[in-house]
Amino acid sequence: MKLFFATLLRGRTAVIGIPYLWLLFFFMLPFLIVMKISVSEMETVRFKDIITFTDDALALTLRFTTYLFITQDDLYYKTYLSSLKYAAVTTFFCLLIGYPFSYFMARAKATVQPALLMLVMLPFWTSFLLRVYAWKGLLSENGWAYEVLVGSGFDQVLAALGLIPAPGQLMNTPFSLVLGMTYTYLPFMILPLYANLSKMDMRLLEAADDLGATPWVAFWKITVPLSKAGIIAGSMLVFIPCVGEFVIPELLGGPQTLMIGRVLWDEFFSNNDWPMASSVAVVMVLLIIVPLAIFNKYQAEATEGRR
Repeated sequence: MKLFFATLLRGRTAVIGIPYLWLLFFFMLPFLIVMKISVSEMETVRFKDIITFTDDALALTLRFTTYLFITQDDLYYKTYLSSLKYAAVTTFFCLLIGYPFSYFMARAKATVQPALLMLVMLPFWTSFLLRVYAWKGLLSENGWAYEVLVGSGFDQVLAALGLIPAPGQLMNTPFSLVLGMTYTYLPFMILPLYANLSKMDMRLLEAADDLGATPWVAFWKITVPLSKAGIIAGSMLVFIPCVGEFVIPELLGGPQTLMIGRVLWDEFFSNNDWPMASSVAVVMVLLIIVPLAIFNKYQAEATEGRR
């Protein structure tokens, strides 16, 4: 018995420890390196050591000039807000489109579900870059998406809403940016929702029907609350990468859609200011992780309270 518990403990330690080691080596250590660069002073192509030992004294030198500059320059403030805004809008549209699709997949016949799941994953068989370039061609003049939107007069609606500068100008606008990001990240919303909805106990809906609830009431009172975990997981999978997206804003966005990924690229490769770029990256990570950690804390407390 003692050997059994010792073996169980080692197995549990390995199962828990391996993911933590993975996160340590592939997230925490690179993040600490970036943070070190952000508080270092750059000398041409190298950085000064932040810890020095001279005259029997250990000195720690941290340079926070770049962080102060971020708080003083409107460019970074507006860019962070712009990134969060477009990420939130993309997450909303992914949920708006993905939830009905996931619901339909979960309620379809068991023989049809694998084919529907394959259709969701099919875009991953093509390069991400090629798919974004395809939208660039579709929304440009003579593209069939351009002709459909302009021919139906929908571009005038988009212009009235301020999503495009003028009718017929679909490329390099907030509309083309959100459209490209929604298309790209939609599967990341559908898959967690489908996994959650497919496991739902259908007897709850039958009980609601027996008690006189309409299908719409049963959906809002039972299906949506039970799928909250899938909604949160899908939203996080969409929102987090959208905040730091670079390729889609570069190809489909324009001057009006400046996002933090572009600023990072400019600081690293155009300005060759690695401490500044590292500071921007650190602030971006904190903007995502801190609210997420607070949300998880309150969610865990709410779950314990219900128990």
